[in-house]
Amino acid sequence: MKKNHSIDMCHGSLADKILFFALPLMASSLLQLLFNAADVVVVGRFAGKEALAAVGSNTSLINLLINLFVGLSVGTNVVVSRDLGAKRYDNVSRGVHTAMAMALASGVAMMLFGVVMVRCLLEWMSSPTDVIDLATVYLRIYFLGMPANLVYNFGAAILRAQGDTQRPLYFLTLSGVVNVLLNLVFVIGFHLDVAGVALATIIAQYISAVLVVRCMMKEEGPLHLDLKQLGFEKKVVIQILNVGLPAGFQGVVFSLSNVVIQSSINSFDDSALVAGGAAAANIENFVYVTMNAFHQAAISFVGQNYGAAKCDRVDKVAWQCAAFAMLFGLVFGNLAYFFGAPLASIYAPGEPEVVRQALVRMLYTARPYFICGAMEVLAGILRGLGSSVIPMITSIMGACVLRLVWVAAVFPLSPTPACLYVSYPISWIVTTLFHFLFLMLAVRKRAFAKVQSNGPAYLSTEGRHPEVS
Repeated sequence: MKKNHSIDMCHGSLADKILFFALPLMASSLLQLLFNAADVVVVGRFAGKEALAAVGSNTSLINLLINLFVGLSVGTNVVVSRDLGAKRYDNVSRGVHTAMAMALASGVAMMLFGVVMVRCLLEWMSSPTDVIDLATVYLRIYFLGMPANLVYNFGAAILRAQGDTQRPLYFLTLSGVVNVLLNLVFVIGFHLDVAGVALATIIAQYISAVLVVRCMMKEEGPLHLDLKQLGFEKKVVIQILNVGLPAGFQGVVFSLSNVVIQSSINSFDDSALVAGGAAAANIENFVYVTMNAFHQAAISFVGQNYGAAKCDRVDKVAWQCAAFAMLFGLVFGNLAYFFGAPLASIYAPGEPEVVRQALVRMLYTARPYFICGAMEVLAGILRGLGSSVIPMITSIMGACVLRLVWVAAVFPLSPTPACLYVSYPISWIVTTLFHFLFLMLAVRKRAFAKVQSNGPAYLSTEGRHPEVS
């Protein structure tokens, strides 16, 4: 008997299903972080500090360029989830084939842009002269994997729409193991340095993309993928862009605000401070992904139940996902702080000042990180209800603009690292309040009124009725 990988999000108890959805997703993200860390360890130990700098210095640029397209996968998740909840399976099929066509086209466009423009981008970022050649080699090869990167992300988002987070975990685990093994072969065996790390990465990305496409081609339900039917349907493209573009733009602006904070930290001209902050940020990433899993759960569960016009369950999903995110953030954030010294020592062995600086940052960021979890889940609920512009605006104003104002107005009055770090929890609190107020005073009432008056047929993120199959 064929195993059913979907979750019935619209009936029965919620807490166990939310956990069943979130835990494999959490494991996937944690594995990805571990595999990325392995990349850095291998190149740092066996290729030298210049190669390590060439790989490490590209992280912010890669994140900046990818965030926009990963945001589009959020739009895909919302559109497919709501059609699944409304049992409008013809629309689901159109959404699947349009989304995968968008992923492939976007990936090819980004690959061509990256290969041609990478040297200019690195020069604009003032990449150090002793690493810019290696960084160019790394990024040019890395961008060759963009089609696979986006195909996997969109495919995984579609599978998540029906509650399937287990198979993407299997695919990521296999490709991650291949990545680590190829790193060792290419860097140690063939002495390919940064080119070897980049090649290992894109080979692993293509493996994961092939696995997710193969999985969808074997699906027998509405998520079945037929490569001959790939194409762009205008209405579906608009729906995905309506949700996905604001989410992607928000990620881009977040990256820019963090670059400003990092520039202020760099202004102290203290290598121990910079290294300690970097070590703490890496540790905090592990905490963040445990909370972000419930943000993803909120998008899928809210999307399906809203599509099915089950507004009472939307409310239950909202508070349960928020409670889980805050609980995981509170527990793991504080564990990260209490075990911060040995954890930071992994990144900087024999450097007590680096460890001390890492603990300073984690005091202000890791311990109150659960607030960020609530902020993320509320944004996911708003997106699941089809409102993506509002969380983008509130996030930009509450988190990004506030941080920039803080750096410009408050930091000069107390130019200490602690003054910079405290801007993070303050911005999370403000943004969470904005999200909550918009959700309760405007979005929730308007969305519920529309879906209750029109029934499950209501779907459009533009406030119009879609074509009903």
